[in-house]
Amino acid sequence: MPWVLGGVAALAVLVGGFFWWQGQQAAGSFEALIAQGKAGLPARVITNPDAGRGHSNIGVSLVYATDPPTSGVHWPNWTEPGFYTRPEPKEKLVHALEHGNIVIYYDQPPAEALSQIRAWQRRFTGAWDGLVVVPKQGLGQTIELTAWNKLLRLETWDAALAAAFIDAYRGRGPENPVR
Repeated sequence: MPWVLGGVAALAVLVGGFFWWQGQQAAGSFEALIAQGKAGLPARVITNPDAGRGHSNIGVSLVYATDPPTSGVHWPNWTEPGFYTRPEPKEKLVHALEHGNIVIYYDQPPAEALSQIRAWQRRFTGAWDGLVVVPKQGLGQTIELTAWNKLLRLETWDAALAAAFIDAYRGRGPENPVR
C-alpha cells in the first residue's frame, strides 16, 4: 500500500510540474508578443477625449460619444474581469475601464484569436488590472480592445498588437492605478 501512495504523490508532482511549465511557456510567449507589437502600437491606438468619470443611477441608459465607449458617466457597479458569452451593459463596462481593466469585444473571431484571448483572460483576473471579454454583435472577425480613453480595433487578428495594448494600459485606469 505505501507504494501506491508514493505513486500517487509522484503523479501529483508530475501533473503539477506540467501545469507550472505550461504557465511559464504562456507567460514567455505573452512577453515575446509584447516585444513584437510595441513598436507598431502607437500608430494604431486611438486616443479618445476623456468624457468624465461621474456616476449615474443603476439602470439608467446612457449615451456615449464613442462606440465602444472608453470613458464617461457610468453606473456605480462594474463588470468583473471574466470571459462573458452574453453582452454586458456598457455602463458597467465603462466602470471596469475606470478600474484599469481592459475590455475586449468580440463577435465571430478566428478560433486562434478566441483561444488566445481566453488564455490571457485566465491570466489577468485582478479587480484593478484584469481582462473583461464580452460579445458585441456586428463586429464579425474584428476585435476591439479598450482601456480608459484608448481603443485598438483589429480587423485582422494581430496577437502582438493586442498583447502590447494589454501590457501598455492594463492596471492604469484613473480610479486606482496599480501599474
